[in-house]
Amino acid sequence: MEMVSEWGEIGTSNQQPFDAVSAGLTLFETGDVLFAKITPCMENGKGAYVRKLPTRYGFGSTEFHVLRPRGGVDGSFLYYYSFNPVFRAYAAENMVGAAGQKRVSSRFLKDTRLFLPSFAEQQRIAAYLDASCAAIDAAVAAKRKQIETLDALRAATLQRVITQGLAADEPLVETGNSWLEGLPSGWRLVQLKRVAQVHGGLTLGKSYEGLEMVEYPYLRVANVQDGHLDLTDVTTLELPPSVAEGVMLRHGDVLMTEGGDLDKLGRGTVWEGQIARCLHQNHVFAVRCFPHKLLPHFLAYVTASRYGRDYFEATGKRTTNLAATNATKVGAFYIPLPPLAEQRALVEYLDKEIGRLKAIQKVIGKQIDTLTAYRKSLIHECVTGQRRISTEDIVSVGARLPDAEPCS
Repeated sequence: MEMVSEWGEIGTSNQQPFDAVSAGLTLFETGDVLFAKITPCMENGKGAYVRKLPTRYGFGSTEFHVLRPRGGVDGSFLYYYSFNPVFRAYAAENMVGAAGQKRVSSRFLKDTRLFLPSFAEQQRIAAYLDASCAAIDAAVAAKRKQIETLDALRAATLQRVITQGLAADEPLVETGNSWLEGLPSGWRLVQLKRVAQVHGGLTLGKSYEGLEMVEYPYLRVANVQDGHLDLTDVTTLELPPSVAEGVMLRHGDVLMTEGGDLDKLGRGTVWEGQIARCLHQNHVFAVRCFPHKLLPHFLAYVTASRYGRDYFEATGKRTTNLAATNATKVGAFYIPLPPLAEQRALVEYLDKEIGRLKAIQKVIGKQIDTLTAYRKSLIHECVTGQRRISTEDIVSVGARLPDAEPCS
């Protein structure tokens, strides 16, 4: 399934001898249309027109339907027809199976009537959409590249400021530490436990019989995302007030997750008191900075920097798909520590600069959303006859019809 995109692309790099192909896979060949049957892949538009294969046959997931055009049906047009969001919505309404495992049945596809134009018009529409969608996809790819470039610039800016300050041309003083060999004059390299306390959270499952219980909001690992908090779904639990006080978040706590994806391990997010009297799970550390030594937002930037990521990725305990750290490793983290006034200046600079880069990315993201919506709308209009495609339209987008010379 991962080899087929939501924009009609199909990967053919996974090749193996016929005898090694697992039995029961879905067979397809050049000219077929792949249609993802299972939720949410179907709703997201997973599918492709198989324009070319390096072999006679291909095999794919059993979660694909294979549509093989008969005479009078253009395969590329059939793909666009099946991609049409309105068609997909109709298919979603007729899915069968249990929630989370619903599928489009072969019976639905066999019984659904298609309203097709003439074969020649199908070819015109497909050619027009091929060229138009390729142009849109190229524009989206360019804008995604811009976002990647801004991500790299943001990471480079953060790394430079956190490890060198704002005067990057000044010589660094050797630290004698392999994690960070040089620091600006006046900075120190200290373990986090010397300038902050690492607090564990609440472990579930304990019994508190006979004690007065009060309901509290409860922050879980799922609420602590990559550099931000997701508070759309915060659960609650009942706990004695005396117990709750020991695991209650305070304004300025830097939240770090104990486990999860390796690249997110230990990444700090500052708790701004968004929810009153909120508790935290034992898998979420609350790092409480000593206010006369370390600013919470400076620590959060340190953990998000390349330097911070290298530490937690190197010290995290890895399993097959996940990684974990612990309070000891968090406390042992050596952080670059400028004087408090300089920390404040660096935080203000990073807030402004990274905020500016994020604002640009947000604008580009909206442009991508607009292009994506236009692509879907264009396909819908063309395959339903709301937009009629003429030869002049084919010429305008630089397309060509099958078995014909390029239009000029």
